[in-house]
Amino acid sequence: MFGLENKDIRMLLVVAVLTLCAPFILNPFPTDSALAQFNAGYPDLMQRFVIFGIFAVGFNILFGLTGYLSFGHAAFLGVGSYSAVWMFKLLSMNVVPAIVLSVVISGLFALLIGFVSLRRSGIYFSILTLAFAQMSFNLAYSVLTPITNGETGLQLTLDDPRILGVSATADGSIPVTNLFGIEMRSTYEMVVGPWAFQFNAGYYLCALVLLAAFYLSIRIFRSPFGMMLRAVKSNQQRMNYTGLNTKPYTLAAFVISGMYAGLAGGLMASMDPLAGAERMQWTASGEVVLMTILGGAGTLIGPVLGAGFIKYFENIFSKINDQVLHSWFAFMPDGLEDFVVFVVHPFIGKGWHLTLGILFMLVVVFLPGGLVEGGQRIAKWVKTRKGNDDETPGKTTPAE
Repeated sequence: MFGLENKDIRMLLVVAVLTLCAPFILNPFPTDSALAQFNAGYPDLMQRFVIFGIFAVGFNILFGLTGYLSFGHAAFLGVGSYSAVWMFKLLSMNVVPAIVLSVVISGLFALLIGFVSLRRSGIYFSILTLAFAQMSFNLAYSVLTPITNGETGLQLTLDDPRILGVSATADGSIPVTNLFGIEMRSTYEMVVGPWAFQFNAGYYLCALVLLAAFYLSIRIFRSPFGMMLRAVKSNQQRMNYTGLNTKPYTLAAFVISGMYAGLAGGLMASMDPLAGAERMQWTASGEVVLMTILGGAGTLIGPVLGAGFIKYFENIFSKINDQVLHSWFAFMPDGLEDFVVFVVHPFIGKGWHLTLGILFMLVVVFLPGGLVEGGQRIAKWVKTRKGNDDETPGKTTPAE
């Protein structure tokens, strides 16, 4: 089915269920509950989950398969965003041309950077990609102000000369992005008792794109091209000794990865037509590295899990403050309550990076394969325990 093996089909179905049913999965607590702050089923946040999932899946094609660690992938995310916004300003508010242009321009930009950076490997490659990303950031921030609008960021205006659309709506406002008439901000809310579930058109577009991107990554991983990239990661020097030129393969992986990043940037601009230089900073590049390693580099579903994990921490866990902590520990004596809040305070709110850093350290030390390895260990333990329970007491196995 779809040219995939059974295990890959099951994995694709898992991702499909997680994304398409996200409004239910991410809203487990009633809206009037004290735990409702842990709900993450908001359109903007769900869009970020899948968009950065696409970003991480693309990065994993380069890092997970070839072992080339890029610290500059945010440059392609930013280029994709700028390309999409310019398409909205000049052509149409339809998201399809904007997304296509984002992928194409990011691919060409990745071809240029990859052609230069891949002349080196290891830490030198990583430093080159970081240098190119910082150059791109500074160009977008200052030198290319007529194109990027500098620190203010590129955004839509009422003076945009839109060829296939109007510059302003009937009420004098800026048109919104759409998919053949379906507005990306269109949201339907379903209330079921104390629960409220939101279904956003823009989110489901991003979810479908994620499924297509994930399917393509599976085909790449299972293809002869993917096997060649694994061989590069295993021992590139030995491959060179055999007379095989690995540069075209690594460059192709770099370009494909850059196109994934451009796709994520285009979707980001399609949901919110704004592009800023901050999307090209080294911190954004480091974030996708954390997502991939935390989820499981070289695995298929790992980057998606890592992206969701980090974005949840960034948007939900960081909102916990002292007032919330006091409400949680109100059952304690006053002195003990204040002490517990004092101890926990550095790890929540603005200090959520500290908690994330500790978790990342624990994963790297005890689960080198990321969250996927953790899931595999749990599944193996459950299977082993079940096998032991199924054994008949008193039954002996003859020696071989």
